[in-house]
Amino acid sequence: MPSLIYNSCLDDTVKGSIDFDTDTFKMILVTSSYTAAKTHAKRSDVTNEVSGTGYTTGGNAAAATCTKDNTNNREDITFAITSWTTATITARAGVIYKSRGGLASADELVAYVDFGTDVTSTAGTFSVTISSPLRFQN
Repeated sequence: MPSLIYNSCLDDTVKGSIDFDTDTFKMILVTSSYTAAKTHAKRSDVTNEVSGTGYTTGGNAAAATCTKDNTNNREDITFAITSWTTATITARAGVIYKSRGGLASADELVAYVDFGTDVTSTAGTFSVTISSPLRFQN
């Protein structure tokens, strides 16, 4: 499960600003200097995005898949593996957001995924796998 689901995510989903079935999602990588807060709402609230060879500011696509679970009365949202090839970067976490293709102040935040430690890639592939889904449960 993501380390943190931003408070605005559920609100944006209920109000129709986020549609996990049809919207475009991305993941940016951040350094250990970023302090995640549940109250952050937009990509512009996120600081300390990594930089380095093979990494593009704004991150990579992270396609969402929705699965209704009637047995457990919940909706599971999983995100595809995203990776940066021939990357020389160090990251502590990833931040998933809805990409509107413009200003960071318009992009809604979804979740923060802490890697538990700094992860470094030197001219290699930096891959992120999210092992558990985002869950909305009633």
